[in-house]
Amino acid sequence: MNDLAFYFKEGWLHIISLNALDHQLFIIALAAVYLFKNWKQVLILVTAFTIGHSITLALSVYNILRINEKWVEFLIPCTIIVTSIFNFTKKDFDEKKLNLNYFLALFFGLIHGLGFANTIRFMLAKNQTIGWSLFGFNVGLEAGQILIVSLILLASYLAVTVAGLKRKWWVFALSSCAFIISLKFAIERIP
Repeated sequence: MNDLAFYFKEGWLHIISLNALDHQLFIIALAAVYLFKNWKQVLILVTAFTIGHSITLALSVYNILRINEKWVEFLIPCTIIVTSIFNFTKKDFDEKKLNLNYFLALFFGLIHGLGFANTIRFMLAKNQTIGWSLFGFNVGLEAGQILIVSLILLASYLAVTVAGLKRKWWVFALSSCAFIISLKFAIERIP
């Protein structure tokens, strides 16, 4: 159980810490198009991201999949840029038209999972089983994402519903912030 708690904390910190800005920006860009009333869809969305993250994390830890770390660090901000651009192209926010976001979350979760693979590979002791370690890490990751999404949905409620800001301007503001910061990261990380 100590291992489970240790990896839960690592998953939590992987998404909550100040060093996790790229992951936080991805969640912001992904959740920008949703309102508080869409909380169920957003939970499914972050779970899709966690599933993608888990798959490549496991494949990498088992040495089935290896990608140069410099490319992974470059591709992570690129996923945020693409998600932000996708948000800019939305003319309306019909729930059925947002279904592509589930695919984006799953696919880009695959890329983000590679970003932590080397670290977790070094953390695993030789006698540890990977299953509980990955489970604890992913539960911590999911809990951290739920916290961030809750804050985004609360902010969207206050901005759009209470303050009366047009939804498209809210989406544009969040997506623009994510886009600009991620573009800077991508330029700095070009392999």
